[in-house]
Amino acid sequence: MRKTFALTFLILFPFCAFGAVSTTTAPATLQSARELYFADKPEDALNQYIEISKRDKDKTAFLNAIFIALELAKPRLAVDTAAEALKLFPTDTTVLEFAARAYLANGHNIHAENLFSLLNTSKQEQNEFYQIGMARAQMGMGEDKLAETNLLQASKGTNGTLANFLLGELYFKEKDYFFAAKHYKLALDLDSQFLEAHKKYGDSLVNLKRYKEAWQSYKNVQAADAQYKEVVKVLKELSTLYTPPVNNLAIPEKTRSHTSIKSPENYTGKPFPKIRVGLGAKINGAPKGVSEIKFSTSHKFNAVSGGKTLVKNGENKTYWTVKVIKGVPYLISPKGKQTSFKKSLKITQESTPENAHTIIVKNMLVGHGTTWISREDKEYRGEMEFIYSPKAGGIYLVNHVNMEEYLYGVVASEMPSKFPIEALKAQAIIARTYAEKAKGKHKAWGYDLCDTQHCQVYGGVKSERERTNSAAEATQGLILEYNNKPIEAVFSSNCGGFTQSSKEAGWNDTPYLKPVSDYKNLEHENFEPYDFSLLLQYPQEAYSKYFNNVSKSNFRWVRYVEEPILRQVIARKKDIGKIKEIIILGRGRSGYVNKVKIIGTHGNLILTKENQIKKYLALGLLRSTYFTIEPVLENGKTKAFIFYGGGWGHGVGLCQTGAGGRAESGQDFKEILTHYYTNVDIKDIRDN
Repeated sequence: MRKTFALTFLILFPFCAFGAVSTTTAPATLQSARELYFADKPEDALNQYIEISKRDKDKTAFLNAIFIALELAKPRLAVDTAAEALKLFPTDTTVLEFAARAYLANGHNIHAENLFSLLNTSKQEQNEFYQIGMARAQMGMGEDKLAETNLLQASKGTNGTLANFLLGELYFKEKDYFFAAKHYKLALDLDSQFLEAHKKYGDSLVNLKRYKEAWQSYKNVQAADAQYKEVVKVLKELSTLYTPPVNNLAIPEKTRSHTSIKSPENYTGKPFPKIRVGLGAKINGAPKGVSEIKFSTSHKFNAVSGGKTLVKNGENKTYWTVKVIKGVPYLISPKGKQTSFKKSLKITQESTPENAHTIIVKNMLVGHGTTWISREDKEYRGEMEFIYSPKAGGIYLVNHVNMEEYLYGVVASEMPSKFPIEALKAQAIIARTYAEKAKGKHKAWGYDLCDTQHCQVYGGVKSERERTNSAAEATQGLILEYNNKPIEAVFSSNCGGFTQSSKEAGWNDTPYLKPVSDYKNLEHENFEPYDFSLLLQYPQEAYSKYFNNVSKSNFRWVRYVEEPILRQVIARKKDIGKIKEIIILGRGRSGYVNKVKIIGTHGNLILTKENQIKKYLALGLLRSTYFTIEPVLENGKTKAFIFYGGGWGHGVGLCQTGAGGRAESGQDFKEILTHYYTNVDIKDIRDN
C-alpha cells in the first residue's frame, strides 16, 4: 500500500464553517444526541454532535457527526468536521478512515487517497477496505493502474465481491472484456444475488461473442426483475445473434418415480390439524394458472368434483392430464378419455401408514419472480385439488395435507438440513406456529398458505430429509404462544448481527418481537450511530456469522447500483429524473434503515416501508434494510451508489443462521426460541 505523510492539506476549512450549533437550552450530551438520532431526528442529532465535538473535543461526537453528515448527503460538512477531528486525532485509525470516506464522498480524491494510504492495521479485513477505498479514489483521478493493483490485492480476501466488481469495471472501461467477464463472474461466485453484476457480466460476454452465456446472465436479471426495461431490450437484440431455446427453463430429463414413504406416527393419538397449500404460486403468494397439468398417483385414486365422483379407482403410476380446452377444464385419462368438470377437481387416494401415498406433478414451474426459477417434477403427500380460475390464468394446484406432513416439506426448504438438530427443531416449531397463525392468509384463492417465501417455502417430498423430518417429529404439535394464542412466528434468513423490533420494521408494536443482539459479545442498546458503519464493514463474532452450509453473502453483502439503473427502478414508483442523492432519515436501534429520501433533478421521493426501501433502491430487491450508502462520483456528478449491507430478510423474530450458530455452540431449541421471541410459551397445538 503506497504511503504518504502530508497532513497540511487537511486544514482546509476554518472552524467557523464547522456546522450549525444546537439551539436547545439544555447542554447537548452524547446520550441526548443518540436519542435524537434513533428518534428519526438526524438533523438535530447532527447539530448536537457538532456542539459536543466543539465543546468537549470528543472523538465519539466527531465520528458520529461525520457519519450522520454523510447519511444526510452533506459531504462538505463531513469534510469540515473531519478536518477538525484530524487536528485533534491525527493518527487515530478510525478518525483517519472516516475522514477518508468524507473526502471521497465530496469528490476530493487526492485527499482521500492520501488518507487511505496512511491506514494499515494488523487486521486484513480492514486493510482490504482501505485498498478498495484508495482504489476508488484513484479511479476518480484516472489512475487506473494504481487502482488495479490495490483491487487485485483486495480481491483475494474477504471483501472480494466489491473488489472483483470494480476490477470488472476497470477492464470493461479498457475494453478488455475477457478480464472484465472473469472478475464480474468472480463477484457473482461470491454473491449470486448481485444482479447489477449479472448485467455487467452479460455485457462483457456479448462483447466476447459468448452469446449463450450472456443470454443466461441476462435471463437471471429478468427472472428477478421482470420490469427492468434495459435487459428486455438487450435480450431482444441478442436474439438476432443467438437463437435461444423455445423455453429457457429446462424440462426435467428423467421422469420422477414415486417415493416410498411413511406417514408420520401420531404419538398422542390426537388428530393432526389440516392445512391447504397453494402450489407453484407467484412471488406475492397468488396462484399462477396454467393451461395444462400432468400428474401421477402412487395408489389408485378417486377424482371428485362438486360432490360427484368422476373417476373411481383411477389407474396409478400413469400420467393423467388436467387441461383447459376452449375455456372448459377436463380430466383426461392416459388413454385419452375426456371428462369435464366445473371449478374444482380433487384427487384422493387410500394408503397405509407404512406405504403412504404421493402425487407427482410433472414439469411444474416453481420460483416465479426469482433467480432460481425452474421446472421440476414435484411430488407431494396428501390430497391434490385442481382449481380452474380464468382470473388466475388457468388451472392451479392446492395441496390438502396434515400439518406434520406439511412441515416435512417446509423445514428442509427453509433451513439447511445439515444445520445442528436443535436449530432444526426450533425451525420446525416456528414453521408450525406460523402455519397455524396464518391459516386463511390466501383464502380468497381457496388455500391457507402459498409455497413461496411470501408464506413459507414448501418443497414437498423431494425436499424432505431424514434430519429435518426427525426435528419435526421430535417437536410434534409444539407451537409458540403469547397470551394463549399462536404468535406471529416471523423469521428471516440472517439478521446480520441484530434483529429489529416489529415496530421498527413498520409493523405493529408486538410485545414478543423485540430487538435482540446476535453478537457474542455486543448488545445494541448503547451503540453509537457510526458503529453500524464499522460493523457492516468489519463485523465482529456473531452467531449469525455462521457459514456452515450458508453463503457468506447472507451475512454481509454489497451492491453497486449505477444512477441510470436506479433512476429506472425509482421511476416505477415516481419519476423524479436523474438521481442526485440518497438521504437516510431514519435508522432503528438495531441499525435497520426505516426512512429514506431520494432527491432527483425533477423531484423527491420518501420511502418509509421496509419492503419498499428494499424494492426501489436496486434491481430486484436489496437483501435487507440494514445498510449504509456511499456515493460514487464521476466529474463531480453522481455515477452510482454503493450499498454495504448485512443480513437477508426483514430481521424480525428468529434469525435462522443465528439459530444455527447458537445450536452449534450448545444451545437447545428452547433457549434459541426464547432468545428471539421474548416472554413466549411452548405449547401443544392439539391441546387447544
